[in-house]
Amino acid sequence: MTRTDLLRRTALISGASVAGPALAYWLNRYGFEVTVVEKAGALRGGGYPIDVRGTALDVVRRMGILPRLRDAHIDLRRLTFLDGDGGEVASVNPHPLTGGVAGRDLEVRRGDLTSALYAAVRDDVEFVFDDSIATLDQSGHGVDVTFHGGGRRTYDLVFGADGLHSRTREFLFGPEERFHRYLGYCFAGFTMPNTFGLRDELMMWNTPGRAAALYAVGENDDVHAFLNFARPEPPYDAFRNPEAQRDLVASVFADAGWEVPGMLAALRDADDLFFDTVSQIRMPRWSSGRVALVGDAAYAPSFLTGQGSSLALVGAYMLAGSLAGRDHAEGFAAYEDTTRAFVTLNQDQVGEGDATLFPTTARALEQRNDMLRNLSAMPAAAEGRPAHSALTLPEFMPVG
Repeated sequence: MTRTDLLRRTALISGASVAGPALAYWLNRYGFEVTVVEKAGALRGGGYPIDVRGTALDVVRRMGILPRLRDAHIDLRRLTFLDGDGGEVASVNPHPLTGGVAGRDLEVRRGDLTSALYAAVRDDVEFVFDDSIATLDQSGHGVDVTFHGGGRRTYDLVFGADGLHSRTREFLFGPEERFHRYLGYCFAGFTMPNTFGLRDELMMWNTPGRAAALYAVGENDDVHAFLNFARPEPPYDAFRNPEAQRDLVASVFADAGWEVPGMLAALRDADDLFFDTVSQIRMPRWSSGRVALVGDAAYAPSFLTGQGSSLALVGAYMLAGSLAGRDHAEGFAAYEDTTRAFVTLNQDQVGEGDATLFPTTARALEQRNDMLRNLSAMPAAAEGRPAHSALTLPEFMPVG
Protein backbone atom coordinates (compact mmCIF):
# COMPACT_ATOMS: atom_id res chain seq x y z
CA MET A 1 0.00 0.00 0.00
CA THR A 2 1.41 3.35 -1.07
CA ARG A 3 1.59 6.46 1.11
CA THR A 4 -1.11 8.03 -1.07
CA ASP A 5 -3.39 5.04 -0.44
CA LEU A 6 -2.87 5.39 3.30
CA LEU A 7 -3.93 9.03 3.13
CA ARG A 8 -7.16 8.39 1.25
CA ARG A 9 -8.72 5.48 3.09
CA THR A 10 -12.44 5.47 3.86
CA ALA A 11 -13.95 3.99 7.01
CA LEU A 12 -17.45 3.18 8.26
CA ILE A 13 -18.10 2.94 11.99
CA SER A 14 -21.29 1.31 13.28
CA GLY A 15 -22.32 2.90 16.57
CA ALA A 16 -22.33 6.46 17.93
CA SER A 17 -22.15 5.95 21.68
CA VAL A 18 -18.63 6.10 23.18
CA ALA A 19 -16.25 3.89 21.17
CA GLY A 20 -17.65 5.00 17.79
CA PRO A 21 -17.18 8.79 18.03
CA ALA A 22 -13.85 8.34 19.83
CA LEU A 23 -12.60 6.08 17.03
CA ALA A 24 -13.93 8.52 14.43
CA TYR A 25 -11.98 11.35 16.04
CA TRP A 26 -8.67 9.50 15.93
CA LEU A 27 -9.16 7.97 12.47
CA ASN A 28 -9.88 11.44 11.13
CA ARG A 29 -6.65 12.65 12.72
CA TYR A 30 -4.78 9.95 10.81
CA GLY A 31 -6.20 10.85 7.41
CA PHE A 32 -9.30 8.66 7.11
CA GLU A 33 -12.54 9.83 5.56
CA VAL A 34 -15.00 8.61 8.19
CA THR A 35 -18.73 7.87 8.26
CA VAL A 36 -20.54 6.90 11.47
CA VAL A 37 -23.90 5.14 11.20
CA GLU A 38 -26.20 4.94 14.22
CA LYS A 39 -29.53 3.09 14.37
CA ALA A 40 -31.02 5.60 16.84
CA GLY A 41 -32.58 8.73 15.44
CA ALA A 42 -30.25 11.03 17.41
CA LEU A 43 -27.59 10.95 20.10
CA ARG A 44 -28.90 9.46 23.30
CA GLY A 45 -28.96 12.07 26.04
CA GLY A 46 -29.04 11.62 29.80
CA GLY A 47 -28.37 8.07 30.87
CA TYR A 48 -26.80 6.55 33.94
CA PRO A 49 -23.47 7.82 35.30
CA ILE A 50 -20.29 6.22 33.95
CA ASP A 51 -16.64 6.39 34.98
CA VAL A 52 -13.57 7.61 33.10
CA ARG A 53 -10.44 6.47 34.90
CA GLY A 54 -6.75 5.81 34.57
CA THR A 55 -5.42 5.59 31.01
CA ALA A 56 -8.75 6.77 29.58
CA LEU A 57 -8.22 10.15 31.23
CA ASP A 58 -5.17 10.63 29.02
CA VAL A 59 -7.28 9.81 25.95
CA VAL A 60 -9.89 12.50 26.69
CA ARG A 61 -7.12 14.95 27.60
CA ARG A 62 -5.49 14.40 24.20
CA MET A 63 -8.89 14.89 22.54
CA GLY A 64 -9.25 18.27 24.26
CA ILE A 65 -12.52 17.37 26.01
CA LEU A 66 -11.20 16.90 29.55
CA PRO A 67 -12.19 20.44 30.72
CA ARG A 68 -15.75 19.92 29.47
CA LEU A 69 -15.97 16.58 31.27
CA ARG A 70 -14.55 18.10 34.46
CA ASP A 71 -17.38 20.63 34.34
CA ALA A 72 -19.88 17.77 34.02
CA HIS A 73 -18.30 15.68 36.79
CA ILE A 74 -20.67 14.19 39.35
CA ASP A 75 -19.32 14.45 42.88
CA LEU A 76 -20.88 11.37 44.41
CA ARG A 77 -20.65 11.99 48.14
CA ARG A 78 -21.47 8.65 49.67
CA LEU A 79 -22.76 5.12 49.22
CA THR A 80 -25.16 3.90 51.87
CA PHE A 81 -25.84 0.18 52.23
CA LEU A 82 -28.99 -1.18 53.83
CA ASP A 83 -30.03 -4.57 55.14
CA GLY A 84 -33.21 -6.44 54.24
CA ASP A 85 -35.24 -4.42 56.76
CA GLY A 86 -33.95 -1.10 55.45
CA GLY A 87 -31.56 -0.52 58.36
CA GLU A 88 -28.19 1.06 57.64
CA VAL A 89 -25.23 -1.31 57.38
CA ALA A 90 -22.56 1.24 56.43
CA SER A 91 -22.10 4.59 54.71
CA VAL A 92 -18.84 4.86 52.82
CA ASN A 93 -16.80 7.13 50.59
CA PRO A 94 -17.20 5.70 47.05
CA HIS A 95 -13.55 5.87 46.00
CA PRO A 96 -11.99 3.16 48.20
CA LEU A 97 -14.70 0.79 47.03
CA THR A 98 -14.55 1.53 43.30
CA GLY A 99 -10.81 2.06 43.01
CA GLY A 100 -11.31 5.65 41.85
CA VAL A 101 -9.21 8.62 42.90
CA ALA A 102 -10.95 11.72 44.25
CA GLY A 103 -10.08 14.86 42.30
CA ARG A 104 -8.66 12.92 39.35
CA ASP A 105 -11.05 10.29 38.03
CA LEU A 106 -14.32 11.32 36.44
CA GLU A 107 -17.92 10.26 36.81
CA VAL A 108 -20.29 11.83 34.30
CA ARG A 109 -23.68 11.11 32.84
CA ARG A 110 -23.33 8.89 29.82
CA GLY A 111 -25.05 11.53 27.69
CA ASP A 112 -22.52 14.18 28.76
CA LEU A 113 -19.66 11.97 27.56
CA THR A 114 -21.30 11.10 24.24
CA SER A 115 -22.16 14.78 23.64
CA ALA A 116 -18.56 15.83 24.31
CA LEU A 117 -17.22 13.17 21.94
CA TYR A 118 -19.72 14.12 19.23
CA ALA A 119 -18.92 17.83 19.54
CA ALA A 120 -15.21 17.06 19.11
CA VAL A 121 -15.70 15.32 15.77
CA ARG A 122 -19.03 16.33 14.20
CA ASP A 123 -17.53 18.96 11.89
CA ASP A 124 -15.02 16.52 10.41
CA VAL A 125 -16.98 13.28 10.17
CA GLU A 126 -20.22 12.25 8.46
CA PHE A 127 -22.91 11.02 10.88
CA VAL A 128 -25.90 9.07 9.56
CA PHE A 129 -28.65 8.53 12.14
CA ASP A 130 -31.71 6.29 11.98
CA ASP A 131 -29.93 3.69 9.85
CA SER A 132 -27.79 0.59 10.31
CA ILE A 133 -25.79 -2.02 8.44
CA ALA A 134 -27.85 -4.73 6.75
CA THR A 135 -25.06 -6.72 5.05
CA LEU A 136 -21.27 -6.77 4.76
CA ASP A 137 -19.42 -8.28 1.79
CA GLN A 138 -15.62 -8.51 1.75
CA SER A 139 -15.28 -10.49 -1.48
CA GLY A 140 -13.97 -7.48 -3.43
CA HIS A 141 -11.13 -5.01 -2.78
CA GLY A 142 -13.01 -3.23 0.00
CA VAL A 143 -16.09 -3.83 2.12
CA ASP A 144 -19.40 -3.55 0.29
CA VAL A 145 -22.09 -2.40 2.72
CA THR A 146 -25.83 -2.28 2.30
CA PHE A 147 -27.91 -0.34 4.79
CA HIS A 148 -31.38 -0.99 6.12
CA GLY A 149 -32.35 2.42 4.75
CA GLY A 150 -31.66 1.16 1.22
CA GLY A 151 -28.23 2.71 0.57
CA ARG A 152 -25.17 0.86 -0.67
CA ARG A 153 -21.56 2.01 -0.35
CA THR A 154 -18.04 0.58 -0.38
CA TYR A 155 -15.43 1.37 2.29
CA ASP A 156 -11.80 0.46 2.74
CA LEU A 157 -12.44 -0.53 6.37
CA VAL A 158 -15.46 -1.11 8.62
CA PHE A 159 -15.54 -0.99 12.43
CA GLY A 160 -18.10 -2.40 14.83
CA ALA A 161 -18.58 -0.09 17.82
CA ASP A 162 -22.14 -1.27 18.32
CA GLY A 163 -22.05 -2.58 21.86
CA LEU A 164 -22.47 -5.76 23.82
CA HIS A 165 -25.04 -7.19 21.39
CA SER A 166 -23.10 -6.14 18.29
CA ARG A 167 -24.61 -7.02 14.93
CA THR A 168 -21.26 -6.34 13.28
CA ARG A 169 -19.69 -9.04 15.43
CA GLU A 170 -22.48 -11.42 14.48
CA PHE A 171 -21.87 -10.75 10.76
CA LEU A 172 -18.19 -11.58 11.17
CA PHE A 173 -17.97 -14.27 13.81
CA GLY A 174 -21.41 -15.76 14.31
CA PRO A 175 -23.83 -15.85 17.25
CA GLU A 176 -23.13 -13.88 20.40
CA GLU A 177 -23.33 -17.05 22.53
CA ARG A 178 -19.87 -18.06 21.31
CA PHE A 179 -18.26 -15.09 23.05
CA HIS A 180 -20.77 -14.23 25.77
CA ARG A 181 -19.61 -14.90 29.34
CA TYR A 182 -22.61 -14.73 31.63
CA LEU A 183 -21.67 -13.58 35.14
CA GLY A 184 -24.77 -14.87 36.90
CA TYR A 185 -26.88 -11.72 37.26
CA CYS A 186 -29.61 -9.81 35.47
CA PHE A 187 -30.53 -6.19 36.02
CA ALA A 188 -33.18 -3.62 35.21
CA GLY A 189 -32.48 0.10 35.13
CA PHE A 190 -34.93 3.00 34.76
CA THR A 191 -35.67 6.46 36.14
CA MET A 192 -38.37 7.42 38.62
CA PRO A 193 -39.34 10.54 40.58
CA ASN A 194 -36.95 11.53 43.35
CA THR A 195 -39.38 11.55 46.23
CA PHE A 196 -36.66 10.42 48.64
CA GLY A 197 -34.75 13.65 49.22
CA LEU A 198 -31.56 12.13 47.79
CA ARG A 199 -28.79 14.19 46.21
CA ASP A 200 -25.40 13.05 44.86
CA GLU A 201 -25.63 9.75 46.67
CA LEU A 202 -26.49 6.11 46.17
CA MET A 203 -28.51 3.93 48.51
CA MET A 204 -28.43 0.15 48.08
CA TRP A 205 -30.64 -2.45 49.71
CA ASN A 206 -29.47 -6.08 49.71
CA THR A 207 -30.64 -9.54 50.56
CA PRO A 208 -28.78 -12.63 49.30
CA GLY A 209 -28.92 -12.62 45.50
CA ARG A 210 -30.91 -9.39 45.25
CA ALA A 211 -30.06 -5.70 45.25
CA ALA A 212 -32.09 -2.52 44.80
CA ALA A 213 -30.44 0.86 44.41
CA LEU A 214 -31.44 4.48 44.05
CA TYR A 215 -28.84 6.84 42.60
CA ALA A 216 -29.49 10.59 42.76
CA VAL A 217 -27.39 12.89 40.58
CA GLY A 218 -27.39 16.59 41.48
CA GLU A 219 -30.72 18.28 42.09
CA ASN A 220 -32.62 16.38 39.42
CA ASP A 221 -36.28 15.56 39.93
CA ASP A 222 -35.54 11.94 38.96
CA VAL A 223 -33.35 9.20 40.39
CA HIS A 224 -31.78 6.25 38.62
CA ALA A 225 -33.40 3.07 39.89
CA PHE A 226 -31.60 -0.24 39.64
CA LEU A 227 -32.76 -3.78 40.42
CA ASN A 228 -30.17 -6.56 40.22
CA PHE A 229 -30.68 -10.27 40.90
CA ALA A 230 -28.82 -13.54 40.64
CA ARG A 231 -30.08 -16.14 38.18
CA PRO A 232 -28.36 -19.39 37.13
CA GLU A 233 -29.10 -18.98 33.43
CA PRO A 234 -29.93 -15.95 31.26
CA PRO A 235 -33.70 -15.43 30.74
CA TYR A 236 -33.57 -15.75 26.96
CA ASP A 237 -37.37 -15.62 26.63
CA ALA A 238 -37.47 -12.13 28.17
CA PHE A 239 -34.78 -10.38 26.13
CA ARG A 240 -37.08 -9.04 23.41
CA ASN A 241 -40.22 -8.72 25.52
CA PRO A 242 -40.37 -5.70 27.88
CA GLU A 243 -43.52 -6.97 29.58
CA ALA A 244 -41.85 -10.31 30.29
CA GLN A 245 -38.91 -8.37 31.73
CA ARG A 246 -41.19 -6.40 34.04
CA ASP A 247 -42.98 -9.59 35.12
CA LEU A 248 -39.70 -11.37 35.84
CA VAL A 249 -38.30 -8.53 37.95
CA ALA A 250 -41.59 -8.11 39.81
CA SER A 251 -41.69 -11.82 40.67
CA VAL A 252 -38.09 -11.84 41.95
CA PHE A 253 -38.67 -8.81 44.22
CA ALA A 254 -42.29 -9.54 45.16
CA ASP A 255 -41.59 -9.88 48.91
CA ALA A 256 -38.88 -7.21 49.14
CA GLY A 257 -39.03 -4.40 51.67
CA TRP A 258 -37.57 -0.89 51.91
CA GLU A 259 -38.54 1.24 48.86
CA VAL A 260 -38.71 -1.74 46.50
CA PRO A 261 -42.54 -1.90 46.21
CA GLY A 262 -42.56 1.70 44.98
CA MET A 263 -39.70 0.93 42.59
CA LEU A 264 -41.68 -1.98 41.14
CA ALA A 265 -44.70 0.27 40.66
CA ALA A 266 -42.51 2.81 38.83
CA LEU A 267 -40.99 0.02 36.76
CA ARG A 268 -44.43 -0.82 35.35
CA ASP A 269 -44.80 2.68 33.91
CA ALA A 270 -41.16 3.41 33.03
CA ASP A 271 -40.62 4.39 29.39
CA ASP A 272 -36.82 4.10 29.65
CA LEU A 273 -36.48 0.56 30.99
CA PHE A 274 -33.15 -1.08 30.20
CA PHE A 275 -32.92 -4.79 30.96
CA ASP A 276 -29.94 -7.05 30.33
CA THR A 277 -27.64 -9.66 31.77
CA VAL A 278 -24.43 -8.86 33.59
CA SER A 279 -21.90 -10.32 31.20
CA GLN A 280 -18.67 -9.97 29.31
CA ILE A 281 -17.54 -10.49 25.74
CA ARG A 282 -14.34 -12.53 25.42
CA MET A 283 -12.98 -13.10 21.92
CA PRO A 284 -9.81 -14.79 20.62
CA ARG A 285 -9.46 -12.08 17.95
CA TRP A 286 -11.08 -8.73 17.29
CA SER A 287 -10.89 -8.48 13.50
CA SER A 288 -11.62 -10.41 10.34
CA GLY A 289 -10.37 -9.20 6.99
CA ARG A 290 -11.06 -5.49 6.70
CA VAL A 291 -13.48 -5.32 9.63
CA ALA A 292 -12.53 -4.81 13.29
CA LEU A 293 -14.39 -4.46 16.59
CA VAL A 294 -13.82 -1.96 19.40
CA GLY A 295 -15.29 -1.32 22.84
CA ASP A 296 -18.08 -3.53 24.20
CA ALA A 297 -18.52 -5.20 20.82
CA ALA A 298 -15.06 -6.75 21.21
CA TYR A 299 -14.41 -6.84 24.96
CA ALA A 300 -17.31 -5.72 27.14
CA PRO A 301 -16.03 -5.96 30.73
CA SER A 302 -19.48 -5.66 32.45
CA PHE A 303 -20.57 -2.85 34.74
CA LEU A 304 -19.13 -4.81 37.67
CA THR A 305 -15.68 -3.55 36.66
CA GLY A 306 -16.75 0.07 36.09
CA GLN A 307 -14.40 0.07 33.08
CA GLY A 308 -16.67 -0.21 30.03
CA SER A 309 -16.37 3.40 28.84
CA SER A 310 -12.68 3.61 29.75
CA LEU A 311 -11.86 0.48 27.74
CA ALA A 312 -13.86 1.88 24.82
CA LEU A 313 -11.90 5.15 24.87
CA VAL A 314 -8.52 3.47 25.18
CA GLY A 315 -9.37 0.84 22.57
CA ALA A 316 -10.45 3.50 20.07
CA TYR A 317 -7.19 5.40 20.54
CA MET A 318 -5.07 2.26 20.16
CA LEU A 319 -6.99 0.94 17.14
CA ALA A 320 -6.80 4.19 15.17
CA GLY A 321 -3.16 4.78 16.07
CA SER A 322 -2.20 1.24 15.11
CA LEU A 323 -3.57 1.89 11.62
CA ALA A 324 -1.60 5.12 11.14
CA GLY A 325 0.95 4.38 8.44
CA ARG A 326 0.02 0.68 8.26
CA ASP A 327 -2.26 -1.41 6.09
CA HIS A 328 -5.24 -3.00 7.79
CA ALA A 329 -3.65 -6.41 8.40
CA GLU A 330 -0.59 -4.95 10.13
CA GLY A 331 -2.67 -2.35 11.94
CA PHE A 332 -5.21 -4.80 13.31
CA ALA A 333 -2.43 -7.12 14.49
CA ALA A 334 -0.70 -4.21 16.25
CA TYR A 335 -3.99 -3.18 17.87
CA GLU A 336 -4.41 -6.60 19.46
CA ASP A 337 -0.73 -6.96 20.38
CA THR A 338 -0.65 -3.65 22.25
CA THR A 339 -4.14 -3.58 23.77
CA ARG A 340 -5.20 -7.13 24.68
CA ALA A 341 -3.22 -7.41 27.93
CA PHE A 342 -4.76 -4.15 29.22
CA VAL A 343 -8.24 -5.31 28.26
CA THR A 344 -7.83 -8.72 29.89
CA LEU A 345 -6.43 -7.23 33.09
CA ASN A 346 -9.46 -4.98 33.42
CA GLN A 347 -11.97 -7.69 32.53
CA ASP A 348 -10.38 -9.79 35.27
CA GLN A 349 -11.31 -7.11 37.81
CA VAL A 350 -14.64 -8.91 38.15
CA GLY A 351 -14.53 -10.03 41.76
CA GLU A 352 -12.88 -6.79 42.89
CA GLY A 353 -14.53 -3.63 44.21
CA ASP A 354 -17.98 -3.18 42.67
CA ALA A 355 -18.28 -6.89 41.94
CA THR A 356 -18.40 -7.73 45.65
CA LEU A 357 -21.55 -5.68 46.12
CA PHE A 358 -24.01 -8.43 45.12
CA PRO A 359 -23.45 -11.50 47.32
CA THR A 360 -25.65 -14.51 46.65
CA THR A 361 -25.53 -16.18 50.07
CA ALA A 362 -26.23 -14.98 53.60
CA ARG A 363 -22.66 -15.72 54.66
CA ALA A 364 -21.17 -13.82 51.73
CA LEU A 365 -23.50 -10.91 52.44
CA GLU A 366 -22.36 -10.72 56.07
CA GLN A 367 -18.72 -10.85 54.95
CA ARG A 368 -19.40 -8.00 52.53
CA ASN A 369 -21.08 -5.99 55.26
CA ASP A 370 -18.10 -6.48 57.56
CA MET A 371 -15.83 -5.27 54.75
CA LEU A 372 -18.01 -2.18 54.27
CA ARG A 373 -17.98 -1.35 57.98
CA ASN A 374 -14.19 -1.47 57.97
CA LEU A 375 -14.04 0.53 54.76
CA SER A 376 -16.13 3.34 56.22
CA ALA A 377 -13.21 4.24 58.49
CA MET A 378 -10.64 4.33 55.69
CA PRO A 379 -9.51 7.53 53.94
CA ALA A 380 -9.84 7.91 50.17
CA ALA A 381 -7.03 6.27 48.23
CA ALA A 382 -4.31 8.42 46.74
CA GLU A 383 -3.77 5.96 43.90
CA GLY A 384 -6.34 4.14 41.82
CA ARG A 385 -6.57 0.45 41.08
CA PRO A 386 -3.41 -0.51 39.10
CA ALA A 387 -5.40 -2.14 36.27
CA HIS A 388 -7.01 1.19 35.38
CA SER A 389 -3.64 2.74 34.45
CA ALA A 390 -1.80 -0.38 33.31
CA LEU A 391 -1.33 0.91 29.75
CA THR A 392 0.72 4.01 28.93
CA LEU A 393 -0.54 5.55 25.71
CA PRO A 394 2.04 5.53 22.92
CA GLU A 395 2.52 8.52 20.63
CA PHE A 396 1.24 7.78 17.13
CA MET A 397 2.45 9.92 14.23
CA PRO A 398 -0.16 11.17 11.72
CA VAL A 399 0.41 10.15 8.10
CA GLY A 400 1.29 13.03 5.83
